[in-house]
Amino acid sequence: MATTRRPASRTVLAWRDRARADPRPSLAAFALACALPFLAPGQPTDCEPGVTFCVETERVVLHVTVVDREDRFITDLQNDAFVVEEDGVRQELTYFAQEDVPVSIGLVIDNSGSMREKRRQVNAAALEFVKASNPQDEVFIVNFDDDAYLDQDFTSNLSRLQDALQRIDTRGGTALYDATSISLDHLIEKGKKEYNKRALLVITDGEDTSSRMDLEILVRKLQSSDVTIYGIGILSDEERRAAKRAERHLRSLTRPTGGPAYFPVEFNEVEPLVKRIAADIRNQYILEYNRPQNKPSGYRRIQISLKGKGKNHKVRHRPGYYAD
Repeated sequence: MATTRRPASRTVLAWRDRARADPRPSLAAFALACALPFLAPGQPTDCEPGVTFCVETERVVLHVTVVDREDRFITDLQNDAFVVEEDGVRQELTYFAQEDVPVSIGLVIDNSGSMREKRRQVNAAALEFVKASNPQDEVFIVNFDDDAYLDQDFTSNLSRLQDALQRIDTRGGTALYDATSISLDHLIEKGKKEYNKRALLVITDGEDTSSRMDLEILVRKLQSSDVTIYGIGILSDEERRAAKRAERHLRSLTRPTGGPAYFPVEFNEVEPLVKRIAADIRNQYILEYNRPQNKPSGYRRIQISLKGKGKNHKVRHRPGYYAD
């Protein structure tokens, strides 16, 4: 039985009429009404003709996770332990920190018909994620099926987030790419500018079936941002081939950003995973370097290696970025 929603307040986002008179603002309608997508900080408004997403920032920001062989976080390395290369050329760090700083986060949760029996446990896990995060984090919630809906804009208020998660009306298909793209836009446009860490946690139980967003364009868009995408795919009920496709879909979103994707077999694994993701975000290093100039446009590959006492540890980061 679907839970009855309470009417949501109007926001600056556009509304879209639906057969069941859904009162929530449709993020998809808002995005489709715009001639151009939101631009990341530092992005120009005069991209070359035919290029929708381009980056012209002077600095490259990397959020780096380091773990040992037992997958425990390593947080005591100094800047001289990191060797950063772009397209094979070593880069000099202009900023280095290892600190638990506030983050702007979007929870993007599948609300399609197949999630009906799973949402209660997913909601409980999502709340545990918020509780395990930095108390100063700002969080918004998007529930999606064929469309994506902003059920709670940025807040640190746990009760508001809980209320938004409980607006369950599972139906329709899975517009995973659309929801990710639109949530990325909202995160970049509306998140606090003083927060230099931003992330999306995407939870879904199947492959994309309804998106209008092209995957190749979305990947390019992800490569042009510094947002980390974390994914949890609850695929145990899927037929094997469908589960493999769904796994590829989710990894295609997380991999370009350096974020991990997890695929729990049992529901009781979801809560520990979201707590792990919250800890991942809180235990990252922040590295910056000046973007090399006078290079041709295109994808630039980043490689980070460790030396000294950190050389045997594993490091995770975004593998590169797209620059025009």
